[in-house]
Amino acid sequence: MSNVYTIAVVVGSLRKESINRKIALALADLAPASLKLEIVEIGDLPLYNEDIDGASPPAAYSTFRQRVSSSDAVLFVTPEYNRSVPAPLKNAIDVGSRPYGKSAWSGKPGAIISVSPGAIGGFGANHHLRQSMVFLDVPCMQAPEAYLGGAGTAFDESGKLSEKVKPFLQSFINAYGQWVEQHKKV
Repeated sequence: MSNVYTIAVVVGSLRKESINRKIALALADLAPASLKLEIVEIGDLPLYNEDIDGASPPAAYSTFRQRVSSSDAVLFVTPEYNRSVPAPLKNAIDVGSRPYGKSAWSGKPGAIISVSPGAIGGFGANHHLRQSMVFLDVPCMQAPEAYLGGAGTAFDESGKLSEKVKPFLQSFINAYGQWVEQHKKV
């Protein structure tokens, strides 16, 4: 019997009905049985400030760190803002990486899918986020790369995933399942 891996899904958009959140939920539905995707919310994280992150850090910091630490792997689903990641996502990365030497991210197999209504599918955000993952010791899946452009048409009016997008997402999440299996630290 194969293992079931818990995947911390970090969505870079805070909007409740964001396309990125919808893609994250679609990936959870398409995921192989070996992956259990769970969105870890980032919207209630105070801006990272070492002054408040001492002996008694904010509860939101502790909860977030625990959820990421207890996961087996991490998946980022993000839009692009100004050729980079949204500020709340960068803040979540910073919160999870502290205190120094106790990063919640370290060693977790990762993947990134950038989602945008624009033509280049969040390419800048995707690659900017990869730079942080290198430093944080998150081995990121290199292929298939996942940039979902034209994402405004990924769902029909009833909220159903487009049959044009579904094979791409299925291929991505299947490859990620294999990546996690190969790179999960025991």
